[in-house]
Amino acid sequence: MSVDKATVAKIASLARIRMEDAELDRMVPELNGILAWVEQLGEVDVTGIAPMAAVIPNTLRLRDDVVDADALTGGGRRDDV
Repeated sequence: MSVDKATVAKIASLARIRMEDAELDRMVPELNGILAWVEQLGEVDVTGIAPMAAVIPNTLRLRDDVVDADALTGGGRRDDV
């Protein structure tokens, strides 16, 4: 896939970014390079690799769900709310 100056202008417009002609001209090769890199990633063989959201195992640390009776924070006022 390749983008041209008109496509970059349309993307900038959708993102509500004002760009001058010189800036649009500079962005064309930048975006084409990014798209080429993404296409290259699509060629990597990932057979047998499980999808993951992070490279390290993450678990959420949970806290006890308690009502704060401190009047400054508004805790302990369930009936008022």
